[in-house]
Amino acid sequence: MSEFSVQKLREAFPALRPVENKKPFIFFDGPGGTQMAQQAVDGMVDYITQGMANLHGAFLTSIRTDNLLLEGRNAIADLLNCSPTEVAFGQNMTSLAFSIARSLGPFLSSSDEVVVTELDHRANVDPWVTLAKDRGATVTFIPANPNTYTLELGNLHKIITEKTKVVAVGLSSNVTGTVTDVNAIIARAKEVNALVIIDAVHAVPHLAMDFKKLGCDVLLCSAYKFFGPHLGIAVIAESLFEKLPVYKLAPAPQEIPDKLETGTQNHEGIAGLLGAIQFIQNLGEGSTRREQLTSGMQRIAAHEDELAHRVETFLMNVPEVRLYRAPEGTPKTPTFAFTVENVPAREVTTWFAQNYNMCIADGHFYASTLADKLKVNPMGGWVRIGLAPYNTLEEIQLFEKALQEFISTHVKKLQPSQV
Repeated sequence: MSEFSVQKLREAFPALRPVENKKPFIFFDGPGGTQMAQQAVDGMVDYITQGMANLHGAFLTSIRTDNLLLEGRNAIADLLNCSPTEVAFGQNMTSLAFSIARSLGPFLSSSDEVVVTELDHRANVDPWVTLAKDRGATVTFIPANPNTYTLELGNLHKIITEKTKVVAVGLSSNVTGTVTDVNAIIARAKEVNALVIIDAVHAVPHLAMDFKKLGCDVLLCSAYKFFGPHLGIAVIAESLFEKLPVYKLAPAPQEIPDKLETGTQNHEGIAGLLGAIQFIQNLGEGSTRREQLTSGMQRIAAHEDELAHRVETFLMNVPEVRLYRAPEGTPKTPTFAFTVENVPAREVTTWFAQNYNMCIADGHFYASTLADKLKVNPMGGWVRIGLAPYNTLEEIQLFEKALQEFISTHVKKLQPSQV
């Protein structure tokens, strides 16, 4: 993607437009949530201003809302390559995961096992750990390699056993960016008839998704990570969804996907989701929306990969920085976790915010198992810079300059007598 097209792309984001006499923000906090595309803003405003309503009424605004949900499911089906009837909306990914976990209770007993990972955000750990605790089942972790920041998959046959009923794994780490070989995990899980839940929250903004090809049972993601509003999305394979005994009101719909959507949904959020998907679609080419979305995601990835290579090369060559990045050859998203020698993470990010208006996050990012294993919590966790398609080479160059300035003024070297 040329610099010219990136500048044109940036015009689609209200938060990036210059404001007179105000220093612009530089958004490096994509992993925590991207900025919202104008199409998403317009979709929400149009729905709100043209008349809001609840579902299943005879009047026009209600009929429009019914159609809005259908359009939302169809759009997600094209983005993720699933059936519209497999798409359910919710408050957020975490709430949906807990709801699904509670519904899986009848399928587990005290003799069963649940498998999670040390690399994942706790949103794809604790719902399933809670499920296991409620049923008296055993929890097993797929370990993370502390040197490569990848999952150790060599003993899958010993970790995922005949007793395993649920396997939950993230497609991409929200800290290190590591893209996990979920195909090997899914294949082993299916050998023992275990259900597979994939956390794709951090992956969907960067990688073209194919639910059918993955062959998992549940895929979870969030619209605010790909240019839309705060809205959770669950894709549940029909074969599982049909028999899932969800907690719901007695008169509420029994059929899928409505039965998981307890209470009134965030209709204006779904309108914004449609706008966000339209934004991605407009970046691509093809004769169908699916083809256009796939092409659009590929263009996003090409641009981000180019910038990511520069960021990775730079951080790897700063002696005072420790970069937590998987080795060359391991697929990764453009997300970088690092620490600065002897400096608390919050001190680093505060300085960037105050001096350069850069939005850079710090903490454990709910990947607390990994943070404990890598012993980063005493210094406040990691500093994390994450890229989005609206980031530019000039912003990366300014980040490099700023980090070198910070190190020269804040990193105190020990004198020989102190060693």
